[in-house]
Amino acid sequence: MDLALLRTFVTVHRAGSFTRAAALLGLSQPAVTSQIRTLERQLGRPLFLRRARGVTPTTIGDELAHRAAPHLDALVEIAETDLDEETGVRTLHLAGPPEFLALRVLPALTPLIAQGLALRGSFSADTDETLEGLAAGHHDLAVVTARPRGELLTATPLCDEEHVLIAAPRWAGRLGPGTLRRNGPVVLEQLPVVEVHESLPLVSRYWAAVFDSSPAAAGAVIAPDLRAVLECAAAGAGLAVLPRYLCEDALERGEVVALLDPPVPPLRTYFLAARTGTLALPHLARAHEWLLRAAADW
Repeated sequence: MDLALLRTFVTVHRAGSFTRAAALLGLSQPAVTSQIRTLERQLGRPLFLRRARGVTPTTIGDELAHRAAPHLDALVEIAETDLDEETGVRTLHLAGPPEFLALRVLPALTPLIAQGLALRGSFSADTDETLEGLAAGHHDLAVVTARPRGELLTATPLCDEEHVLIAAPRWAGRLGPGTLRRNGPVVLEQLPVVEVHESLPLVSRYWAAVFDSSPAAAGAVIAPDLRAVLECAAAGAGLAVLPRYLCEDALERGEVVALLDPPVPPLRTYFLAARTGTLALPHLARAHEWLLRAAADW
């Protein structure tokens, strides 16, 4: 049986779509369709059921994928290991939210540079966009805030981040001690809001989790970078909701103040995602394991 046909078959099985598999393989969709039909003729069995959106494997297709995929992944690992020995340097293309990659992920991976790893970061706060890039082969690993669906991508929980409601000390002084806890979020309507997007994603999530309501104020400052949000809040532009890792130093220095300490603070989970099968590659497996270990202290 032709290994190229098996490789195409496994890619389609994982992608759930001829179109997506074609993009991953660098082939045209008709070429992928032709290879799958050839394999089906050789086996005398249908491997996929064509749907309006994508394909679904038959029982025979699932069985063949289960048997073939590990061996194909092992062959890729052998080939890539030989390439490692020839070039001495492997490049890791990593994508994720700009602040988290800049302050957590990329610094954590720098010790691997001495082991022959080169790093290339791609910043995007849009989880769907990042996962599409990962599925298309533009990235090797991705840090995202939602677990991907389907079999094309795998994801491992990396860490949780706690969100904190903060403002400059002068705003906290204007509210008065205990006022927010006694009167609820209505007292915050007098404060301007600093956010990363007009839809107020972080503030809205905090309000829903802590106050069971929606924020009434519109954004006074919109800056698509959490570090800019922190600086504006510290300068007195208004309240903001930020991950604790990002604003912890500013809290300790007194540049900003936590306006509330809820019994159960809102959390957001980060996932470390990869294309199924690619963690057989030594440099990806090493970076993946390294990040999981580093995240235990985050």
